[in-house]
Amino acid sequence: MKTIHLFTIIFLLAFNCFSQVTLVKEGFIDVNPEEKSCHASTIVELSGGKYMAAWFAGEHENHPKVCIWVSTKTKENWSKPVKVADGIYEGTQYACWNPVLFKNPSGKLFLFYKVGINPREWWGMMKTSLDEGKTWSAPTRLPNDILGPIKNKSIQLKNGDILHPSSTESVDSKVWHTHVEISDANGENWQKIPIECGEYGVIQPSVLIHKDGRLQMLLRSRQNKIIQSWSSDNGKTWGKLTPINLPNPNSGIDAVTLKDGSFLLVYNPLPSGKQWSNGRNVLKLAHSTDGINWTDIYTLENQAKGEFSYPAIIQSSDGLVNITYTFDRKLIKNVVFKVK
Repeated sequence: MKTIHLFTIIFLLAFNCFSQVTLVKEGFIDVNPEEKSCHASTIVELSGGKYMAAWFAGEHENHPKVCIWVSTKTKENWSKPVKVADGIYEGTQYACWNPVLFKNPSGKLFLFYKVGINPREWWGMMKTSLDEGKTWSAPTRLPNDILGPIKNKSIQLKNGDILHPSSTESVDSKVWHTHVEISDANGENWQKIPIECGEYGVIQPSVLIHKDGRLQMLLRSRQNKIIQSWSSDNGKTWGKLTPINLPNPNSGIDAVTLKDGSFLLVYNPLPSGKQWSNGRNVLKLAHSTDGINWTDIYTLENQAKGEFSYPAIIQSSDGLVNITYTFDRKLIKNVVFKVK
């Protein structure tokens, strides 16, 4: 019995060996923004230890002059944000939404974003850069029925193609439905892969890569739970949606696969309320070794009121973890961790 007890202790210690993150730095990307409101940040690693973040900003969400802004971090400081995309399309200006940055292995940088009067009728746009954002291509509308990554980062598949986690909302707002889109490594030759969502209203997936090659999707839902689905064929088909034992107050999440094969998730751990913003005043970081059982390891925000939401998370080549998120719709916050 003593041997079994000792083995159990050793196993639990090994299972929970990743239990700490060390805060390296936290702060706002721009403490004096030009625009009144900002939301929906994204972050990507560039070369030479640099990063780029993007978000949408303007008078308020869905205002026709809301545009996409970017900032680049070199060493310690973020650059003054600059406007890189507006919503002018065929002579009319629409609101911009939910940018997503992605860099392919050859160094081509993609900026995906949405344009339209609302998330139910928007369409996908794309700009690219071959010099890490110093200059950008003209905006290109994605093919019909293709939106690109809807909020969270795309991932590179084993065969080199890019998987873009995406979703749609019906015009009457009653149906939320997730799907994935796959393009080649150059952002061309798109394919849409539907997913049977059953009883769940789900959007804004984040995709994890497991050691055995399976893909796991984690989703925002209307059911007060984070929802998951799995794929064993490189994203071509996805299994039945099921809840994991973490709350979701109808708010965006993001997750990342770490170099050691475990996972980090940023989420709001409260139930939803009467208002859409209820439950977004607390933001936490959780860790998992299997993608199913999660342990909170750090509290990013815990305030009586306010909105701290729509996180983006990456691990860079030096092992550091970078998180960006909306800070009360006024600022974009960046938090950097060292993981153990």
